[in-house]
Amino acid sequence: MKGNEEETMEKLKVVIENKQKKVRIPTGIRLLIRRCCHATLELEGFQGSAEIGVSIVDDDQIRQLNNEYRNIDSSTDVLSFPMGENGVFDKNPETGAYILGDVVLSIERAMEQAERFGHSLQREIGYLVVHSVLHLLGYDHADGGLEAVRMREREEAIMLQVGLPRGSSYVLVDGDI
Repeated sequence: MKGNEEETMEKLKVVIENKQKKVRIPTGIRLLIRRCCHATLELEGFQGSAEIGVSIVDDDQIRQLNNEYRNIDSSTDVLSFPMGENGVFDKNPETGAYILGDVVLSIERAMEQAERFGHSLQREIGYLVVHSVLHLLGYDHADGGLEAVRMREREEAIMLQVGLPRGSSYVLVDGDI
C-alpha cells in the first residue's frame, strides 16, 4: 500500500440475511445497514478490508439465541457476536478481509422501539447496527461508567454522520414501511 490507503478502510463486505417471515423489510433498510456499518468502521479509523454478517430475525429467533449464548430467556433488540479480541481479527483466507463478526437484529423489536421512542424505524435500525458494530470492534457498556459514556458518544457521532441524529423527525415516503 502507498499513500493514504493504509490509513483508511479499504473494502467492506456486509452480508445481510432476512431469516424471518413475520415482517416485510422496508425499502432502503439493506442500504441503511450497509451505510451504518461503513460509517462506523470509517469513523473508528478501521484499517484494511472487513466482513460483517447481519441477520434480520423475529423476536422468537432472537430469544432463542439470547438464551443459548447468554443464558437470558427473553427477546432483545440486537445481539453482537464478535470474532476478534483486543482489536485482533482473523482474516478470510480467500479475500484477505478481517472477519469482524455477526450482528443479529430483531425487526419486531426495532419496530416496537421506534414507536415507543417516537422516531423512525430507520433511526432505530441504524442505531442498533451502529451499536452492534461498535461491540464487534470491542466497545462494551456492560459495566456502565466511562466506557458506556464513550460508547454512547461514538454512537451519536456516527448517527450524525449517516444523517440520523437524535431528536430528528422524518417524513416517511410511501413504500418505506
